[in-house]
Amino acid sequence: MKSPPPKTQASNPPDADTELPKLPVWQPLRGPFERWPQLTDLLIALLAFLLTLLMWSRQQAHDVLALQSLWDIAAFQCAFVGCFALLWRRTHPWQVHTVILGASLILELGLPANGIVALAFSLYSLGRYEPNARISLIAVFATLVYVALDMRVLIQPTASGTVAVVLAWVLWHIGRRLRFRGEYLRLLEERAEYLERERNAESERAVAAERTRIAREMHDVVAHQVSLMTVQAGAARTICRNNPVAAGEAMAAVEAAGRHALSEMRHLLGVLRPASDEAKLTPQPDLNDLPALIEKVRQVLARVDYETHGDFAAVPARVALAAYRIIQESLTNVIKHVGAEASVIVNVHLEPGQLAICVHDDGHGAAAQPMGEQHSGGHGIAGMRERVELLGGRLRAGVVDGGGFEVTAQLPTADEGS
Repeated sequence: MKSPPPKTQASNPPDADTELPKLPVWQPLRGPFERWPQLTDLLIALLAFLLTLLMWSRQQAHDVLALQSLWDIAAFQCAFVGCFALLWRRTHPWQVHTVILGASLILELGLPANGIVALAFSLYSLGRYEPNARISLIAVFATLVYVALDMRVLIQPTASGTVAVVLAWVLWHIGRRLRFRGEYLRLLEERAEYLERERNAESERAVAAERTRIAREMHDVVAHQVSLMTVQAGAARTICRNNPVAAGEAMAAVEAAGRHALSEMRHLLGVLRPASDEAKLTPQPDLNDLPALIEKVRQVLARVDYETHGDFAAVPARVALAAYRIIQESLTNVIKHVGAEASVIVNVHLEPGQLAICVHDDGHGAAAQPMGEQHSGGHGIAGMRERVELLGGRLRAGVVDGGGFEVTAQLPTADEGS
């Protein structure tokens, strides 16, 4: 017994998921009828016309087929028009049914022939394709009255007449039920397509949000660490001749900052790679990491005062991460735009329902830039504002009256503010 050949990439084309499902085995004729509806209607019209002629040949009015008088020609034309009106049964169902019912009445009242087979197909089409339920009911009621009068059911009830009336109703009812089922399946398909579009849109929004988060984290990490490295390298270049030992310590700080920046960048970029079982994710920084951050900044700035109030253990992780990044970005701006001579005060207070942050610098060392422009030109404040707004808090950043620049933020710590 031969084993099946291995599957190749070519056996699964990219658009395989978009192909229509195959028809069930028990519906072999559904495909051709739906693929060529005009040809199907033409065959039905021909079949109805031939069955009508066959029915007339077995009735007492079989002489009509000889076409020996104008009445015979008129009967033949009524049959022809009534049967071939079925070509428009899908687009104009009640109009086609009216034409066929009118032809049947003319044959019944004034011509030497009885009825046409097209009326049965028209009843089904009336229920299947007519969207207006009121018009459909009126048309089928008129047909039932015609059949009852033709079979004399109201005058002399017979089994054949009753069966004819019931059969007319059943044909219309089958078409109607199939229409309801078709509408139901169409609604299910539309709903499935809508849910598919919503899922794709939600996936795109999630990807965009994740890219924005990664870009924001990358900006915070790179801007802070590179600012520390730039200031330390500049200090080392200044004192390398007079104090080689201090210059070596400054370059060691540059090396440590660079290694830390590479580590955090590697962690962030790992999110963009496929997940593996051996990958270990490092925790995000929080308020407990602020002392280490302050110590690094103290190696660069002239003075950094750090004050805290409250127990930060109950602060949600998302709030703690946002607070850490806001303080980190604020200190980075001081290093970049103010300089090593600046003095900074960092206050973090845990108040009922919110976490208050304040980072204030005195502005000393920023003589090269006008006050108010020293913190502009980047995306740091915009990123901080976005973080705060996502948590439902408030942020203010600007020049204060006494000099310097101040960043204040209130972050809600309750679940309602998330």
